[in-house]
Amino acid sequence: MIACLSIPGFALKAALRKQPALALRPAALSPEPGGEPLLGPVTAAAEALGVWPQMRLGEALATCPQLVLVEPDPASAEQAWEEIVCSLEDAGFAVDPAALGIAYFETRGVERLYGGLDAALRRALAAVGAQWDGRIGAAGRRFAALAAASVARPGQLLVVRDEEVGCFLAPLPLTLLPLERQRYEELEALGVRKLGQLAGLPGGAVAERLGPDGRRAWSLARGGAAARVRGRRPPSELAESLEFPEAIGNELTLRRALGALVETALARPERRDRFVRKVALSARLVSTGSGGGGSWRRTLTLREPSAEADRIRVALAPRLAELPAPVLELRLELVELTEPAGHQLELLAAGAEDRARLSEGLRQVRASTGSGSVCTVVEVAPWSRIPETRALFVPRDD
Repeated sequence: MIACLSIPGFALKAALRKQPALALRPAALSPEPGGEPLLGPVTAAAEALGVWPQMRLGEALATCPQLVLVEPDPASAEQAWEEIVCSLEDAGFAVDPAALGIAYFETRGVERLYGGLDAALRRALAAVGAQWDGRIGAAGRRFAALAAASVARPGQLLVVRDEEVGCFLAPLPLTLLPLERQRYEELEALGVRKLGQLAGLPGGAVAERLGPDGRRAWSLARGGAAARVRGRRPPSELAESLEFPEAIGNELTLRRALGALVETALARPERRDRFVRKVALSARLVSTGSGGGGSWRRTLTLREPSAEADRIRVALAPRLAELPAPVLELRLELVELTEPAGHQLELLAAGAEDRARLSEGLRQVRASTGSGSVCTVVEVAPWSRIPETRALFVPRDD
């Protein structure tokens, strides 16, 4: 079985760890600086007063004047999520994190260890911790597991058997599907508001009207494609930080601090003979309101893996201009490194060299866009007159 762990509003819960008293009050995650004035996740008390996620800030404050805005803390959220994933891995599960608050894992390899499916899922829920109000759904396919986790109550395990998938998905809303907002509106205008209604339509007609995204949504509404969950590679855990005696807002000073961090991180013995593929730059910010200050975080995948300090520094330096407030601490993480092996291209045959370069390029794309982003085209109905039905995209895992 494929299991899905879901922690709704994870970013807000991570930010509230510094201010636990706000969890019982009407509170919401404030909009990102420079972005649209839309609220993030909200507490249950805020929902009871009519405030919802993605509501405009002005409308939310007019609806609930006592609403407390919590500063985003993406660095703390990343750290907390890494702790949860590591706890699951320590319990024996191969975890594939999909996003903050959502992760997939298979139970087939550990069911005998814990004495059955339910016992294995309970062990996973215990590894997460009761403070996060996590819920787990399990099914034979990824999307069905995600849907089960989405409707489960906090602390609940919901298992959907293969013969129950169709009936289980039918009454669920279309918002579970990864579609653009205009696609939802287009489907609702056609009277399609539930997954069962979409699944009952001809696949060719959906593909002709909505294109490849609609075809994929139609497939997910019918349960989705069967695929195994592959655990992630262990993180590199190479990080360096620099704490300032007072808040720094001068970009020149921050650039010099960034250069020192890059030099120090690359000099670590753990990085020897390995190139940097993906880096993350985070900062602890001065508080602009009540409570502790928030944080800021940006990740960057290099076009080609590199161990040159100047190249990494030049790639990261423009991100410093995006800082919304003065900085108390700057932190650099080497998120993903290449394998510690050299390449003697002149000793390799042309075919092997091309395959090696292709594999390296695929790994680079996955590091930038996440797992499942690299697909292979597989012909399933070459005789069909509808282009979208002639082939399917299958995730490539090698």
